Amino acid sequence: MEDRKANIIAISLVSIITISIIIARIVLKLSKTFFLICGADIAAILAVFAIVFIRRRFNNRRKLLETQLVSEGRELRIEYSFLRKVAGVPTKFRYKELEDATDGFRSLLGRGASASVFKGILNDGTPVAVKRIVGDERGEKEFRSEVAAIASVQHVNLVRLLGYCSVPTGPRFLVYEFVHNGSLHNWIFPRKQSQLERGRIRGGCLSWDHRCRVALHVAKALAYLHHDCRSCVLHMDLKPENILLDERYNAVVSDFGLSKLMGKEESRIVTTIRGTRGYLAPEWILENGVSEKCDVYSFGMILLEIIGGRRNICVTNEDGNDNKTKKKFECFAKIVIEKLKEGKIMEIVDRRLAQAGGVDETMVRRLVCVALWCIQDKPKIRPSMAVVVEMFEGRVPVDEPPDSQMLMVDLLSIDDDGDSTTPPDRLRPRLAEIMRNQMMDDAIIPSTAGYSFSISVLSGR
Repeated sequence: MEDRKANIIAISLVSIITISIIIARIVLKLSKTFFLICGADIAAILAVFAIVFIRRRFNNRRKLLETQLVSEGRELRIEYSFLRKVAGVPTKFRYKELEDATDGFRSLLGRGASASVFKGILNDGTPVAVKRIVGDERGEKEFRSEVAAIASVQHVNLVRLLGYCSVPTGPRFLVYEFVHNGSLHNWIFPRKQSQLERGRIRGGCLSWDHRCRVALHVAKALAYLHHDCRSCVLHMDLKPENILLDERYNAVVSDFGLSKLMGKEESRIVTTIRGTRGYLAPEWILENGVSEKCDVYSFGMILLEIIGGRRNICVTNEDGNDNKTKKKFECFAKIVIEKLKEGKIMEIVDRRLAQAGGVDETMVRRLVCVALWCIQDKPKIRPSMAVVVEMFEGRVPVDEPPDSQMLMVDLLSIDDDGDSTTPPDRLRPRLAEIMRNQMMDDAIIPSTAGYSFSISVLSGR
């Protein structure tokens, strides 16, 4: 625009000077005054041409330098982006980029209490899952904890955080890699065939071999978070909905919204009670502090669900003596304990798998025993996730676990009105007594010497 204005001014000046020369020739003819005016006008015309020429040269050189700087800057940005990806550092996205990638946040993958997940495609063609976190203080805490927890870890069985976006006075966004086969709960729990046929969800019946592999992958991911990171990372919300399956049905642990960082010198930390019913450890309910053993408890519950293809806690309604409908909680873990004692362990396996065949009873017994060790009421009795991995891989013998009272079922039996099969004033002292006992007693460890050695070396706490 400036060049155009300068050219217009130059042409106008030359035109005016030329017209003045013509007028002077007509009026003054060939007098000395005419030659003086003519010389001055010619000098002015030459000066205008010189200025235009110099200005054009200067502008061409400036544009060349700008082009070079833009090119170098683009190369630096590409190299910086490449190095960030190699180093695993999340990228800060602009809101407009995420809006375009998700087509205006239209493709909804799932919705939670304070977050929604949308499918999107970045400019470079990378499929992503964009998590939008809403809410005030709660959402901000979830955002900070999730970025802090997952940005510094790299593991094949942990979801990869590609970037984030924080909108002032608005929602916050986390950009994850897109995991094609969705969450585990669609593959182990029976789903309505109409939903599967309409393509609303990806799911089916996961084979026994795949289930064993998924359980091992989750165990390895948790062992990495608990033992191989600079700060112990507690997931705190482990459940089938937060375990994803990629195109090869490998497990990927996701959703670190409730995660906590715990220093190596800490044995437990205090946090508010939040999470999902049926996966919370007793010590968390009692607000007695949390540790990595809370994740171990959740993993044990999930492992039972993987084996049985059903929820660990089922709620049924029954009529009471006063003609009021009461909730009854059925605990799958108690059923498993009874079947293990009766020697009928195959009866707890998912019926769909039992009908298809190919389920190894020895492996079922091993996984059941591992799960029951993980869901012991006393945290110290539960093995660390590093030991669980060794138990999975057969490097550590697995003894039958001691009987567990499974008092979490009694906690769940307390409904919103305060009615309970066990009164709360009697229930909580029982739970508190167990917690006090576990502080006084050493862990009950199986008689196998190899197991004792492994748990003392690998647990670290």
